[in-house]
Amino acid sequence: MKQAIAGVVAPDQAETQIMTVWPSIGAIAPGRWVGSMCGIRAGVGNVLTIGNLMAAALIPFALLLFFGGLAPGVCRRYTLTNRRLLVRKGLSGVDERWVSLDNFDAIEIKVLPGQEWFPCGEMIFRKGPLETFRISGVPHPESFKQTCLKAQRAYTSVRKVTQQQHAATA
Repeated sequence: MKQAIAGVVAPDQAETQIMTVWPSIGAIAPGRWVGSMCGIRAGVGNVLTIGNLMAAALIPFALLLFFGGLAPGVCRRYTLTNRRLLVRKGLSGVDERWVSLDNFDAIEIKVLPGQEWFPCGEMIFRKGPLETFRISGVPHPESFKQTCLKAQRAYTSVRKVTQQQHAATA
């Protein structure tokens, strides 16, 4: 199928994946604790800090959290399509919950204590003042936010045009 603008399709066309992001260990409380410990700047210079020593000491625990998050019944990922943002669970990627691209108009990023070390953050999707969706531990949340907003603008623009065309032909 040819598209005038890559990734932009009419609402009646098939849903296609744009991007998938795997949450960091900063999405869970033990991971944020690791980030808090590793972020301690007290010490001598920029290299010999308590945080750097803690980072070395916590490697086994951080690896346990990371690989535990990839376990078949536990793993989650965030998939952006041309219609919605989904949280998929398990190795097969079962749709757990989602938000339609027309069900938000703004995205707020909130970095919880311990997440700044990874770097990751919470993405809070809002429609007006209401929170409609939230995903946790998104790595580099600002770039994913921009991708979500571009997909949202494309979806709502195409949907508006097709609705106008249907109204004109009716």
